[in-house]
Amino acid sequence: MIAAVLLAAAVPTAVDVELAFARDAQRIGQWTAFRKYADRDAVMFTPQAVWVQPFLKGKADPPKAIGWRPAHSFVSCDGRTAVNTGPWFGRDGREGGYFTTVWQRSGRTWRWVYDGGGPLGGGLSDRLRPQTHRASCARRAPGAPIIAPPPLTPKQARTTPDDTGRGQSADKTIGWDWKVDKTGARKFRVYQWTGLRYAQVLMNDVPAPPAQ
Repeated sequence: MIAAVLLAAAVPTAVDVELAFARDAQRIGQWTAFRKYADRDAVMFTPQAVWVQPFLKGKADPPKAIGWRPAHSFVSCDGRTAVNTGPWFGRDGREGGYFTTVWQRSGRTWRWVYDGGGPLGGGLSDRLRPQTHRASCARRAPGAPIIAPPPLTPKQARTTPDDTGRGQSADKTIGWDWKVDKTGARKFRVYQWTGLRYAQVLMNDVPAPPAQ
């Protein structure tokens, strides 16, 4: 029993891995770090959705990486899925906007499956010390609650590069969806189980990029 508790305590949190990811961006290079921590089916936005691994394959790191730090972490009841958000900083050190990253853990290893961001003023209030918001483990009725958006098949739960995607934690206590329109504007929502219902806890409304 004691060994199990010590092992659980040693597992890094999503905040821990976000901070390690940001440090590695400075240490080994921005895109090298993105590739290192990305899941096989991770997506990012250019502004349309792209598969990260082929998109970043061979992409040279910029001379100096951007910086970021988590301010809020929305975590599933089982602790294996999390959505982190917080400020990011340009290469000059000035705050440039906010980021949002969805993380999933297998064993002790975290991989991100969604990475996006938006301009200044669009994120949650910043915090110097990250605040963790864990989903309730209470059940309104026997069995797992139903996620909102509706429950997904295993195939649907994998993100796709078709400018729309959805996902949920294995225990169904946190779920998310995203949509990019033809202008490049993007909406991203996160729902978390409260013990009685699903509450929307995060909404990123990212405007279309300026016309070139």
